[in-house]
Amino acid sequence: MKEMALKEMALQEIQEQYVEAIRVSGLSIRTRNADEMTPSSAKIGLLWQRFFSEGLCEKIPEKRPNSPVYGVYSRYESDANGAFDVTAGVATAEPAAGFESLVIEAGRYLVFEARGQMPDAIIKTWQQIWTCFQQPGAPARAYVTDFEVYQAGDLAFIYIGVR
Repeated sequence: MKEMALKEMALQEIQEQYVEAIRVSGLSIRTRNADEMTPSSAKIGLLWQRFFSEGLCEKIPEKRPNSPVYGVYSRYESDANGAFDVTAGVATAEPAAGFESLVIEAGRYLVFEARGQMPDAIIKTWQQIWTCFQQPGAPARAYVTDFEVYQAGDLAFIYIGVR
C-alpha cells in the first residue's frame, strides 16, 4: 500500500484489514450516488427505514448469533458514478428464504470509522472516503464489495475494498 498517499489523504485514522468472506441476507435496492443526492430519487434512506421499522434485524432466518447490522454495497456497474446494489442485512449461515443474499468478498479493505449521530456520521464519512480516493497516489478501489458494520447507535465502520 502507498503509505505516503494514505498519510496525505487521511482525514482520520485509516486501518487496513484482511476480511474473510461473510454471507449477508436482507433487503436490497439498486441505485447510484447521483440519485441519492435528490430526495425524490433517493432509495437508501427508505431501504434502512423499512429494515428497521419491520424489525428485520431480528426476523431474518439463519441469522448468525450476535451479528451486527451490515450495509453492503455490491454489483458495481463501474465506479462511484455507476449503479450499484445496497443491501441492509445481517450475517447468515445460509441464504435466508424470502431475502436477498450475497457474500462480502474476502480480501483487503481500508477501514474508516464513522462516529456520531446516524445517518449523518455515515454520510460525512462517505464524503471523506470519496475525497480520500480522489487524491493522487491513493490505493485503487476494487469496486466488488464495500460494507458498513454498525456496532452501536453512534458507531459504525466502513470497509472499502482495495486492490
